[in-house]
Amino acid sequence: ALLIDKAREGKQVVRLKGGDPFVFGRGAEEAQAIADAGIAFEVVPGITSAIAGPAYAGIPMTHRAHNSHVTFFTGHEDPAKAESAIDYAALAKLGGTQVMLMGVERLGSITSKMLEQGVRSDLPVALVRSATTGQQETLTGTLEDIAQKAVASDFKAPAVAVFGEVVGLRHSLNWYEKRPLSGKRIVVTRTRKQASVLSNKLRALGAHVIELPTIRIEPPSDLREFAELVQDTHIYDWIVFTSANGVEAFFDVFFKLYDDAREIGGARIAAIGPATAQRVKDFHLHVDLQPEEFVAEAVLREFKKQGSIENLRILLVRAEKARDVLPKELSALGAIVDEAFAYRTVPETRDTSGARRQLAQDGADLITFTSSSTVENFLALGLPWPKGMQVASIGPITSKTARDHGLKIDIEAQRHDIGGLVQAVRQFFTKESAGKQSG
Repeated sequence: ALLIDKAREGKQVVRLKGGDPFVFGRGAEEAQAIADAGIAFEVVPGITSAIAGPAYAGIPMTHRAHNSHVTFFTGHEDPAKAESAIDYAALAKLGGTQVMLMGVERLGSITSKMLEQGVRSDLPVALVRSATTGQQETLTGTLEDIAQKAVASDFKAPAVAVFGEVVGLRHSLNWYEKRPLSGKRIVVTRTRKQASVLSNKLRALGAHVIELPTIRIEPPSDLREFAELVQDTHIYDWIVFTSANGVEAFFDVFFKLYDDAREIGGARIAAIGPATAQRVKDFHLHVDLQPEEFVAEAVLREFKKQGSIENLRILLVRAEKARDVLPKELSALGAIVDEAFAYRTVPETRDTSGARRQLAQDGADLITFTSSSTVENFLALGLPWPKGMQVASIGPITSKTARDHGLKIDIEAQRHDIGGLVQAVRQFFTKESAGKQSG
């Protein structure tokens, strides 16, 4: 009724359904009602979970050495029907690959009826749960014992069941669950805007990511003062950017004041970390100094290699309440340093995705910290620490903050950026997995 009502209001209506709308999804029923109402519609076919789920578990629907036909059926029928519409005798005769959707809760009775119809007891069966996500799990067995195994392992919906010889191919074709972080629950504490980069890299390795931002980026307390410093950029010999956030905030103001990048003058540019350097390059500017280590101390060492910086004017673009190593030490070397506070990090108080509840209920294997503020703000939330949750830090400064608060660092990135953190996490769990297998 809602689809029809909105269409009659003159709106373009999109009805999104999981999988294919015409495969056990009541899409045909809805389309028929729309057609009866005289409303034009289009159907965009999707990929049904009956095919996609098993494929992600390494189970093909057909294989020339095993079968040439597939049968799909649903284990969840209209409760108003007097008797089941599933013809178990026909299923037994058909053979081939048989895929059942929405029937895990009735698995015991369904397998019993298949056995009664003469289907052999050792027929391979697989259940695939939460397919295509970081929480995907596959349970295998035979027609005789799969229901018992499902109960013993508390294997619940949503799941797809596959019956047939093709299940045996999973041993060689199981690609998705063999990824290095498969099944690992990892918490990402970066800002909501920045989390996606780290999250996507972890998901690509198989992790189930819980995005729980503990900080968010806000304009500086004194935006006018920051704008005045940006306006006078041309008077400086060096501009030092300590983060990608600083670069974005700087040029957001800069291009409101000027419409030509050359107004930046003759200042040379230093950047801490590849992400910061890349953000500068995104504005078609050259980075003159980029230390191999992504910490303030490394910038100081690079400046010392440049020779004397006495009386050079340096604009340091940074966050409020950051470490004061750079301004102090650069001033001690004789430079004239102005600090341009481009942004401030504040605690994230919103939990729109329910990540905090999810963490409290289901726990996690690992939590990642990418700055001291993510450590401090996460602990300030007062959430119970999940049993067995380990800690990964992006670098020594963040690690020190974590240790100062009583946390044990299990992983510290050797290269102090997102790529380095992901690499360290991968190596840690790969080594852990190898140790379990050898043990």
